Amino acid sequence: MTQQPIDVNQLTQAKANVALTQELLTQAIEKSSSDQALAQQAIKQATNEIASAQTAVSQVQSALIAQQQQSSSE
Repeated sequence: MTQQPIDVNQLTQAKANVALTQELLTQAIEKSSSDQALAQQAIKQATNEIASAQTAVSQVQSALIAQQQQSSSE
């Protein structure tokens, strides 16, 4: 059985999620003293972006583990 390539699209999405998280956290830091509500919203959205990135990376990792297990059983 041939190995499937790594899903680069999922990793690219995870990278974008992380970049957006960085921007949101920068915004939260900048607004922390002047606009608590905006800072809190940015943190909440950053949390969601981190979760999305983690999900995408976990899916790629699971696929790689499954491939390794399949290869070792052949």
